[in-house]
Amino acid sequence: MNQLCASRPVSGALLLTALCGLFSALPARAAEDALRATPPPGRALVFVIRNDREPLAVRVPVIVNTELVGELENGTFVTAAVNPGNVYLHIGDRVLSTLYFVAAANQRYFVRIQAIYGQALVRTEVHLVGETEGRRLLAQSRFTGVAPALVVAVPPPLKPGVAAAPPPPPPSVTPVPPLPPPSVVPAPAAAQPAPEPVVSARTEPGRESGFALIASAGTFKMDNGNQVVSGFPSTYDTTSKSVFGIEGEWRSGAGFSVGGEVFSYKNTLVTTAAIPNAQQEVLAFMVNGKYYFRAASWFFPFVGAGIGVANATYSGGFTGDASGLAFQGLAGMEFRFKPVGLYVQYKKLSAKTGDTGREVEVGGSGILAGISITF
Repeated sequence: MNQLCASRPVSGALLLTALCGLFSALPARAAEDALRATPPPGRALVFVIRNDREPLAVRVPVIVNTELVGELENGTFVTAAVNPGNVYLHIGDRVLSTLYFVAAANQRYFVRIQAIYGQALVRTEVHLVGETEGRRLLAQSRFTGVAPALVVAVPPPLKPGVAAAPPPPPPSVTPVPPLPPPSVVPAPAAAQPAPEPVVSARTEPGRESGFALIASAGTFKMDNGNQVVSGFPSTYDTTSKSVFGIEGEWRSGAGFSVGGEVFSYKNTLVTTAAIPNAQQEVLAFMVNGKYYFRAASWFFPFVGAGIGVANATYSGGFTGDASGLAFQGLAGMEFRFKPVGLYVQYKKLSAKTGDTGREVEVGGSGILAGISITF
């Protein structure tokens, strides 16, 4: 009898080990079944996989065509069957990242998302990846649609001299049925390859499309200080005064921008003739194009170029005005703290005003700083 009682805890422990092994295998089996899944006839199958560079302990909602299909932790994935045509993914809660592509029937698509910023306010990046990369990510992830394993209590050992009750029947476990194996349909002789998905340009966090207004001031110095102005040999004070600019630009989510700028500065000049000194004021009207590099979510270096017209107006010892073609190169950086940013820019302006053979070089270079406001 004592031998029978002693064997009861051992049997219970063995039963617990077997059941835990069975239930812990269910998530892995479900993930393997998802890997073998094929799209329902006439539809497409989308795998959405979360794989963070630096894991964040937050859940990210996934909405496919207005339907919430799950909330992903790092290292998990969900699937969604969609109709052929436009597919829209919205990732996140208060800060949304979006992805759009065109799905073809009987095709599989793999989408990778990454949580990249914040604790309460999470930003994400969304990419459409190829099947090789998608399978690699799936192999590292677990399917979120599997229930957690059950915990089975082990009964305490019986007291000596007490007859052992017959062991209870083991709990019935309903195995997770595997998805049907992939169906192989022979392609017709003149079958065309499946169309490539049309993916919209990805918008990175911190580089949303919008309009920005930039106001700046700084220093500017003319390149040429000795010139003939209106027939009079003249010497410039090349250090400009009242240097300022105002610019408006439209920015795309891909980093490109285009806009217009008004740039102004003044210089004093002394003529060798018996006339009082004069003052030159230049207004440059430029159309600029730039590209902003995303070094961080708040730091954006940029380069750019512009073309336009420069107009020089003279007052004091003699009066008049002249205009001519202008070009410029730009480089700088912007520190963005939505909706306001800090802006620093180096400008190289090349401009000549006046008639051919009597041009005055009014260009130069300078450094400006200011603020930007994004709308």
